[in-house]
Amino acid sequence: MDTLPKGLMIGGRFLQAASGATFPTVNPATGIELGQVARAGKEDVDAAVAAARSAFEGPWRGASPLERQNVLLRLASAVEDSIEELALLDTLDVGIPITRSRAGVAGAANALRAYASAARTIRGSTIENSVSRDMFSYTLKEPVGVVGAIIPWNNPVNTMVGKIGPALAAGCTVVVKPAEQSPLSAVRLAELCLEAGVPDGVVNVLTGFGDAGAALAYHPGVDKISFTGSVKTGQAIIRASAGNMKRLTLELGGKSPDIVFADADLSAAVPGAAMGAYLLSGQFCAAGTRLFVERPVYDEFIQAVVDYGRELAVGDPLDDSTVLGPLVSGEQLTKVLEYVESGLTDGARLLSGGRHLTDDGYAGGFYMRPTVFGEVRSSMAIAQEEIFGPVLSAMPFDDIDEVLSAANSTQYGLASGVWTSDVRKAHWLAPRLESGMVWVNTYGNYDKAVPFGGYKMSGLGLENGSEGLDQYLRTKCVWIDGSRPVPSAAAPTAPTEISSQVSDE
Repeated sequence: MDTLPKGLMIGGRFLQAASGATFPTVNPATGIELGQVARAGKEDVDAAVAAARSAFEGPWRGASPLERQNVLLRLASAVEDSIEELALLDTLDVGIPITRSRAGVAGAANALRAYASAARTIRGSTIENSVSRDMFSYTLKEPVGVVGAIIPWNNPVNTMVGKIGPALAAGCTVVVKPAEQSPLSAVRLAELCLEAGVPDGVVNVLTGFGDAGAALAYHPGVDKISFTGSVKTGQAIIRASAGNMKRLTLELGGKSPDIVFADADLSAAVPGAAMGAYLLSGQFCAAGTRLFVERPVYDEFIQAVVDYGRELAVGDPLDDSTVLGPLVSGEQLTKVLEYVESGLTDGARLLSGGRHLTDDGYAGGFYMRPTVFGEVRSSMAIAQEEIFGPVLSAMPFDDIDEVLSAANSTQYGLASGVWTSDVRKAHWLAPRLESGMVWVNTYGNYDKAVPFGGYKMSGLGLENGSEGLDQYLRTKCVWIDGSRPVPSAAAPTAPTEISSQVSDE
């Protein structure tokens, strides 16, 4: 595996960490080390921020929208040409099924094209004020500056593009810190940035652990942090950013409710609800892991979800037929299994799954099958806390008011799902569900053109769409007195030259 990308990318150069430190990255499908990767420390963070600042104050800040657009279009083409390579790196590093990895990278290329177009749409506005008809006021949109982008491990290429794309479109520069579980594709993306002509220092990549991310959050040379990850880390970033009042975009955890009414199309709701919880083996923030089913169809529906989960192909993520790969690490697997034990201790009934798979074909990997709990109460930890694994907590309900209260009963507010044939129920629930997204008769749709963000403890700010781009821009207001200029005093006239000729008269 010596050909795997391994170094830090700072100011357009690939370097080892200043300390010389490295760390292993492990294939979660086998538990086997893939290779050693440079581990960034504070000195490397300082160097990367300095490179990003120099690039921002240099030619990149003066680049025209057309120039930024062309850079992003070249990068999009480079990513598209590297779909197989980038998908393989994410699958090896994280265990994402290869078909899903390919789709994610293809989506990242398309997203870069959307951000390229957005670079040409940034504009201020002229505002008619009430001070005076002669007073002219308008706004300018300016790049925030140096952005620290801290990336999670569950969808690496797509999430990294979701941060560097709008940052570059806005005219910012970026220091990327990928999760320690998924460093490989981030370094390869850095190489593609250089190949696509992104100027040195505009994108920098630091592989490493949480100490590097913390140094980035505390750094006075960073103007904004965009972070996707846990609530606990998000809160730490808020505290760290207070020193220079950084702007923040935080996409944090979720414990999303998925509500199924008896009048729903159950043939669509069963796979929709199941994959809404099990996609990426439950390792995505908007997973609909709290399943509320109207009582008349509860038993039938839950059994159908259990049966559906049992048929899903769990296995080698490099196999095109695999639907669910391993969990990302042994540590994550242990955490999920501890939640399974917690559910059993609290009195929930385990209907399927719930164990580490160690049979032939799974040896060494961090696999588990889809897990369903019945007889769950909303107060249980498995119904309140983000597990980040393929664990579904099922609960019956009797009426719309009851399910609304239960759905809103957690600290999170990222997403919600509603399955019904009654449009009135959908319209009534949508504004009352305390979440940044509501899916109706579908679950998990995602597009970089559509804003994505959470309520309550699920985050601050928005990603994607024009709202996401605006997170990387500052608004400046300009006032100009446009009243009629007062004529200046007449300038003294130069003395007329007297002819030296004297009349004979």
